[in-house]
Amino acid sequence: MPYHIGCPVWANSRWNGTLYSRSATRDDYLPQYSSVFNTVEVNSTFYGLPAQATALRWAESVALGFRFATKFPKDITHERRLSTTKAETSMFIELLETFRQYDCLGPSFLQLPPTFSGSEFPKLQRFIEEWPAEFPLAVEVRHRDYFDDGPIENGFEKLLRERQFDRVLLDSRPLYSAPATDESEARSQTRKPNVPFRTSVTGSIPFVRFIGRNQLERVQPWVAEWAPVVADWIESGLTPYIFLHTPDDFFAPELARRFHQELSKYLPTLPDLASWPGERDDEAGFKQKRLF
Repeated sequence: MPYHIGCPVWANSRWNGTLYSRSATRDDYLPQYSSVFNTVEVNSTFYGLPAQATALRWAESVALGFRFATKFPKDITHERRLSTTKAETSMFIELLETFRQYDCLGPSFLQLPPTFSGSEFPKLQRFIEEWPAEFPLAVEVRHRDYFDDGPIENGFEKLLRERQFDRVLLDSRPLYSAPATDESEARSQTRKPNVPFRTSVTGSIPFVRFIGRNQLERVQPWVAEWAPVVADWIESGLTPYIFLHTPDDFFAPELARRFHQELSKYLPTLPDLASWPGERDDEAGFKQKRLF
């Protein structure tokens, strides 16, 4: 697969019978997820790092070619705001090193709080300049200063290009395109940032976080807009990471599948995603019924 596509979580029992087999247990989720998708956002690390044994189990559970995109702990980004984080950063790098040794390391995901303004850019610059080059990095900024089409945004992107790191490209346009239709969409509209749309490429692994809706047919115009952009990146030798979000995570795998299908219109040799274990259950059950 010439790019990486996935969801914001993998442990979702509501996917039993669809993405996962009906009888899947929590231990089955990651292996079955990685049999279909080849990356995932590890957002749990924002709240706390897993034990080494847990990280090893994750690394040993995934299919060949799978990559973890691991979120920085909030101690680094939100509480210490990139200042005096040497000990916390070292612990995070130890986790990333485990993934690197098992060849399942994706870009680390540095998400800054919406109050991290341009006045704090020197701290971000220092942190990025000191970040080890062997660990891919994608940075998500949310303060409007970094969307000024001027000195702050230009300086931010120049820094990323110099280090060959990537800007997280957050697209929440679908989410805010119409009033919420259910509770999960209403909740997402209060939590997800509504920032200007960007497609800036600053490194070799463009990192897209696409925030859709639960009614997937309403998201299709933006999926159709993104597909040729991602196809151009791939044809240019880049390796994009595309994460598909929905307010209710139940719908995220299907949105990811629809994105991949749309992308295949522009890349005819793109391999199909594997069939879902839950759907294989249904097919096997149907064939068994026919036998009898």
